[in-house]
Amino acid sequence: MSILARSLPVAALGVAGALALAACGGGGTSAGPAGSAPAASGGKTKVTMWTHNAGNEVELKLVQQVTNDYNASQDKYEITVQAFPQESYNDAIVSAAASKSLPCLLDVDAPIMPSWAYANYLQPLTLDAKLTDPLLPGVKGVYNDKLHSVGFYDAALGIVTRKSILEDNDIRIPTVDQTWTMEEFDAALTKLKASGKYDYPLDVGSGWTGEWSPYAYSPFLQSFGGDLINRTDFSTAEGVLNGPQAVKWGEWFQGLFKNKLANPKESEDRTDFLQGKVAMQWNGSWAVGDAVKKFGDDILILPPPNLGKQPYIGAGSWQWGMSATCQTPEAVNGWISFGLQDKYLSAFSEQLGNLPASASAQALGKKFKEGTKESTYIELARKYALIRPPTPAYPFIAKTFEKAAADIIAGANVQDALNTAVDAIDKNLAENNNYQ
Repeated sequence: MSILARSLPVAALGVAGALALAACGGGGTSAGPAGSAPAASGGKTKVTMWTHNAGNEVELKLVQQVTNDYNASQDKYEITVQAFPQESYNDAIVSAAASKSLPCLLDVDAPIMPSWAYANYLQPLTLDAKLTDPLLPGVKGVYNDKLHSVGFYDAALGIVTRKSILEDNDIRIPTVDQTWTMEEFDAALTKLKASGKYDYPLDVGSGWTGEWSPYAYSPFLQSFGGDLINRTDFSTAEGVLNGPQAVKWGEWFQGLFKNKLANPKESEDRTDFLQGKVAMQWNGSWAVGDAVKKFGDDILILPPPNLGKQPYIGAGSWQWGMSATCQTPEAVNGWISFGLQDKYLSAFSEQLGNLPASASAQALGKKFKEGTKESTYIELARKYALIRPPTPAYPFIAKTFEKAAADIIAGANVQDALNTAVDAIDKNLAENNNYQ
């Protein structure tokens, strides 16, 4: 998730829809067969990269810097960057896949990578374990026990609040190791509401759509003991998305809005916390910079509450992979390996506000250096991160869960909303033979 919110993909329908995937979409010219072109006599073999970062000047500049440095570091390959607006990226990928003209090197959002691998868009990477072992788990895209993608950063969620707010209301400050229980969390929200100082105690991002719903809300579901799909074999959502623990989650989640502890119709800009209108905000590492600038040492990044099983947050952001048709895998593996140098990982983290992918990259930078406010997000990622289900069905699951969560927020019967979601997911799994 490069700076999340709307840069999180809006999951699409089915695997047919694995292709209509996400927050990407639009045209683009093909890169030529297999995304590479033979070297001119004595020249370098040209290898094409596609990225969704045309609308993100900072990230695109960083990608270009890695590419320029890699090209200068060896005399065999020349990587060329073609950037698409995020809204048109997916259509370009789908069109190129249909005509077997995918580029060699492409970026992919972590939760939809299994769909692309299943659809034979991607082939596994072959990277030195010395490079990948130190990385945060969430930056490694594994499908069928094989590494298919690697990211240069990750993102994490936490509860952003102010120390003075908790102290003024005699609320215990939780730690990464001693999180709030559900009872403590509920009591804190009730006490903050009763203070009369805030429009709402908690901002959960209800104004954001698309991938935000599964990324932000399914960790609460998982903390209750439910899930989006049974992860033992990914063959059904029955019992995990509509079972007793999932229903408890839905009733608790709905209660946040029914009891005016959270606003069911928040604005997209989510500035209420900065304006002092809400006491706490469920938000990510990419968004906390403004709060730290405004409130300084008063800012706290708190862990998610333990709602029954254990605390969870999501994991997995934009990553780099290799197309199945690429005939120059050495170039792709070489470029990704080159980009995993600490200096680049640190630069992506510092400039984008996302988590550094390794401890050594963290130590090199300032924003997430141990002891900073932001470094708490890394602790949370290491201890509580859970990737979204690594199944080709995920795009459909995500869209279905988004609808269920919206219905629950709006006051629908929780059991009915979850049963409807399970029926749709299991029907999709059956129609696609469980994506086997």
